[in-house]
Amino acid sequence: MRRLAEETPAAVAERRGTPPQRVAAWAVHLYTAAGSVLALLIVLAAIDGDVVRALWLGLAALVVDGTDGLLARWLRVKDRIPWFDGARLDDIVDYLTYVFAPVVLLWTAGYLPAGGWGMTLAALPLLASSYQFCRADAKTDDHFFLGFPSYWNVVAFYAIVLHWSPATVALVLVVCAGLVFVPVRFLYPSRTEMLWRLNIGLTVVWLVSYAVILLQVPHPHPVWIALSAVYLVYYVGLSLYLTAKGAAARRSSAAALG
Repeated sequence: MRRLAEETPAAVAERRGTPPQRVAAWAVHLYTAAGSVLALLIVLAAIDGDVVRALWLGLAALVVDGTDGLLARWLRVKDRIPWFDGARLDDIVDYLTYVFAPVVLLWTAGYLPAGGWGMTLAALPLLASSYQFCRADAKTDDHFFLGFPSYWNVVAFYAIVLHWSPATVALVLVVCAGLVFVPVRFLYPSRTEMLWRLNIGLTVVWLVSYAVILLQVPHPHPVWIALSAVYLVYYVGLSLYLTAKGAAARRSSAAALG
């Protein structure tokens, strides 16, 4: 608000842009919000027992989430509509598409144990991610995710295409829910500056492998599974390396000051 008060009318007008530019900014917000509709469609597909349709819709949600931020920065959406919180909208949609809908899918498709144990396991991602999405430092200033970044949609994808047992799914859910609270700095593929082009390129390859694997379900070719897994190893490995490197740099700085 202080910044607005100090700006001249001409500066405010330039920042707000022309009417077509503001319409374009609203279109980006609508594009982001469309993810909430995809979340509903994923849940409906899960209830219908159509896991493949649910995963295709999950892929569409991934594409929307991976591109809306790029569009928002390119079109300067924050400047055009400064009073509308696009980041909050993005968090709401991400919780629905990355957390809630995948958990419903795992439950309805029978990948969780029956009864109270299954309900307890289903609650873990919901509660852990509720905490994470409300952390002010969940996304660091240098564009990393702090703690496991609630990729429950990815967990659901591999559980279904690789036919994991309920015991395996339970183990993965417990481990990943625990990692939400561990301060590992995970890559933010579209924003982490280090190796940005490589990260984007490999992410696109992973998305393509996701689509090809779905086309081959129920018997995806091992080569595509391996290609998909290579990206996961790269993602986790680089995240751990950068976390360790950052911690070492902070220790060195603290020692120098001490």
